[in-house]
Amino acid sequence: MTNEIDEEVAKRFGLEYVDTLYDFPLVKDAFPYEFSKRFHLVALEQKEDHLLVAIADPLNFEALKEARLLIESEIKEVVAPQGEIDEAIERCYSASGSAATELLTSLREKGKEKEDDDGDGYDLLGHSATSPVIRILNAILIEAIEQGASDVHFEPLERGLLVRYRIDGVLQKRHEPPHEYQGQILARIKVMSRLDIAEQRLPQDGRIKLKIGKRQIDFRVSTIPVVYGERIVLRILDKSNILLGFDKIGMREDVLEGFNKQIRMTEGIVLVTGPTGSGKTTTLYSALAAINSAHVNIMTIEDPVEYKLQGMAQIGVNPKIDLTFSKGLRHILRQDPDIIMIGEIRDRETAEIAIQAALTGHLVLSTLHTNDAPSALTRLVDMGIEPYLLTSSVIGVLAQRLVRCICPHCKTSYLPTDAECEELGLESADLLYRGSGCEACFDTGYKGRQGIYELMSVTGPIKRQLVKSADSAQLQRVATESGMKNLRYDGSFLVKQGSTTSTEVLRVTRNCEE
Repeated sequence: MTNEIDEEVAKRFGLEYVDTLYDFPLVKDAFPYEFSKRFHLVALEQKEDHLLVAIADPLNFEALKEARLLIESEIKEVVAPQGEIDEAIERCYSASGSAATELLTSLREKGKEKEDDDGDGYDLLGHSATSPVIRILNAILIEAIEQGASDVHFEPLERGLLVRYRIDGVLQKRHEPPHEYQGQILARIKVMSRLDIAEQRLPQDGRIKLKIGKRQIDFRVSTIPVVYGERIVLRILDKSNILLGFDKIGMREDVLEGFNKQIRMTEGIVLVTGPTGSGKTTTLYSALAAINSAHVNIMTIEDPVEYKLQGMAQIGVNPKIDLTFSKGLRHILRQDPDIIMIGEIRDRETAEIAIQAALTGHLVLSTLHTNDAPSALTRLVDMGIEPYLLTSSVIGVLAQRLVRCICPHCKTSYLPTDAECEELGLESADLLYRGSGCEACFDTGYKGRQGIYELMSVTGPIKRQLVKSADSAQLQRVATESGMKNLRYDGSFLVKQGSTTSTEVLRVTRNCEE
């Protein structure tokens, strides 16, 4: 039934109609998972005198009768779309990993009776929605999304499969499905991402698109053959996690003001640097969102296009047809662009075209893999770019890292050690914070991440040093004298605020120039 019909039926029965269930706490212990799935019914909230239940079909009197037999409380029902209920069921029973864990435990017990079955004859096309493999995978993916994972690792072992999530930049062990489901789970992922199931000798790349409630989630899939089978990693691309606004990415006010000024120039190059996983893509997308308008032509070339953004033309690198960064960039210049975003400057040819674009009236945004801002300039020189071209084209460089935030549920205070004071320029009387570890943060003491930044404007003193072939340490010294605050300074600012720990700041800035 359509939502309109559902709503009309609800009115006829004098029932409330709700179009989303995200605002309800959900009660997992009210009904068994299979019961909820069978009748498209979920317990929303336990009130003092009744249990609030959402049902897709209020005419299903059998479901309501059995529901009342299962609990000792009165039931008050509301009507909701079936898709919303099914999604809420998966979300409810996967809370804190319980659905995936309980399901895997149950299957592991059943598997003891048939350990000689390796699952090679599994018919993927014959799967029903209640198939154990589909339920396992659905529970794992929903759990990973709910817990804020950026990647899900499926790693084949000699007698089983290890599932790990990368949360806040750190891998955490989650599940070990029974051995007989190993091949079936991996094959299911390959089917969903439209990869060749029969090909298990070569690496493959694919993509999965899922809709969970009202959220559109993409997964970038990578497979590679290893000793005990195929290893698969899913990168979760959740648009709701891309914070397209500078007020949300945690920049200090002076850094925000300077970077905002740089990206609003009409020509020149602005670089964002840092290691893989340091948030460069989020920063670039935030910059593009800030300057996007109907009056400019923004074009990007990326490897791959991770998030599709409105109002700009995005091109994905494709080595199979020889569409490289440099070749794509040459063709972009014929499309009358105002602003160009290059996913990464990897070679001299791409760097030369980017500089030429900047010198001919275009604003170019791109990334480099360097430890700090000054090193970006010396990296380009090492690629073979003449220093005088850099002084004429590069406007500024933003270096960044991501630090884990202290879990607010187990946050405790302490006084810094002498080593912490020396490393971060703290006072012995400064009150610092750390997480003691709890269920909410999986005993890590951290929950969520925040950026730390180092913004260098390429001004006269830096240009003069650059044409003298200065190294990164000399450029760092001049930039600091010109007012640049380095990554460690920004990190110590967050430590004093109580947002992160000294351990985190020292961990991510250990390789930076002092």
